[in-house]
Amino acid sequence: MRKADQHHEDNSKQLEFSFFWAIVPLVVMIGIMLYTVVELKQGPHIPLIVGTVTAALVAIKTGFSWKEVEEMMYKGIRLALPAVVIIILVGLIIGSWMGGGIVATMIFYGLKLLSPTYFLVAICLICSIVSLAIGSSWSTMGTIGVAGMGIGMAMGISPGMVAGAVISGAYFGDKLSPLSDTTNLASGLTDTDLFDHIKHMLWTTIPALIIALGIYAFLGSNVSGAIDAEQIAQTASVMQESFLISPWLLLVPIIVIGMVALKVPAVPALVIGAVLGFLSQVYIQGDDATAALTALQEGYAIETGNALVDALFNGGGLDSMMYTVSMTIVAMTFGGILEYSGMLKAIMNQLLKLIRSTGSLIASTIGAAFLTNASCAEQYISIVVPSRMFAGTYRKMGLASKNLSRALEDGGTLTSVFIPWNTCGVFIFGTLGVGVLEYGPYALLNLLCPVISIIYAYTGLTIAKIEGGGRGEGGMKEPAKTKSELQHV
Repeated sequence: MRKADQHHEDNSKQLEFSFFWAIVPLVVMIGIMLYTVVELKQGPHIPLIVGTVTAALVAIKTGFSWKEVEEMMYKGIRLALPAVVIIILVGLIIGSWMGGGIVATMIFYGLKLLSPTYFLVAICLICSIVSLAIGSSWSTMGTIGVAGMGIGMAMGISPGMVAGAVISGAYFGDKLSPLSDTTNLASGLTDTDLFDHIKHMLWTTIPALIIALGIYAFLGSNVSGAIDAEQIAQTASVMQESFLISPWLLLVPIIVIGMVALKVPAVPALVIGAVLGFLSQVYIQGDDATAALTALQEGYAIETGNALVDALFNGGGLDSMMYTVSMTIVAMTFGGILEYSGMLKAIMNQLLKLIRSTGSLIASTIGAAFLTNASCAEQYISIVVPSRMFAGTYRKMGLASKNLSRALEDGGTLTSVFIPWNTCGVFIFGTLGVGVLEYGPYALLNLLCPVISIIYAYTGLTIAKIEGGGRGEGGMKEPAKTKSELQHV
């Protein structure tokens, strides 16, 4: 057994928390989070820090020393380090792919798919492609989504329908892209291989997308009108003037996807993607090395005079990921104290009373992630907190960690759009100009994925067991030791 695991186990045995004191830091954090984010329109960092201080005080009151509490925070941060490395690489990829004209090429050819009858299907697919390429639902909605809203409403399509199709497409890519911060966060915090996590999510995401596209095709079959061809032509023209658009540039995302299929580890695959983007900017777009390095560090910047093109191609870079990195670190100091002090164990003892089967476990995970979205108003926290609360139970029930990581995304990443005061709901209203009650029924992928996930949980379909595990106490299945763990035995 590893020393960290032994220390955690020893602490849990030495100090028992009552449910009341265990829940105090969560109640304080959630209360301040609601006031800070909803009322004051500020970020989630300070409420998490206040929650961390409260958790530290409760731990010290119960009998831990400050040195022990400090070590708990460091352990929590160490759990997130793999995700932090990936998030940093994501920033490099986005900046280099924008500067290299790779994103522009994908969008240019994607715009050709627009047609009046199948507009909802087309805009959903385009947003899927763009968000899959850049790994960001917000960037997709703030660029392609804004243009799609104007075009769709000009056709006479309900704004709620258009926004729903945009959101479904944006979150399809956000959920499955190896560049997505939430995807890397869910896989990193559950100790799941990134590409195993993505492949396991295909079982819920692909059926949800197919059903959504079928409904969008039905809704769009009665649409009449014409696309604003002049606006599309002008945008495409500016893109051609600003970038060298070439189908050859599509080889870059194809290579990265190919490496995913060949099970290349995430870090080397993303590094190669960033290098290819850098080379594309220098040797295909004709920028100098200084500009390409600036795109990697600060993000790509361009001024064309076209608001849509400027908004679409300004961003990325290492600096753009520091908010996510800092939020992850702060959240994990909070989670580290809750976990290693035994507070989460006390809370889990209450929650475990509701869990009787794999179905109820996964349904509880999805429900906990949704409630965290509602109470904490931040989708990242809806992944961080439940991931630490449920990880041990999945192991004890002999369930592979990718079941947990998928449930976190189905219940956390996707349901964030249905909470009006969640940062995602606020962003969508401010960007697309449509409220939750209007677009909610049409954000079909976001609605269907949690439902499909729960159906799988109760039927046993696609539920992965831990391979090579024995039986632990109470007949529970013990997880098989990894190679690194065996080396420390």
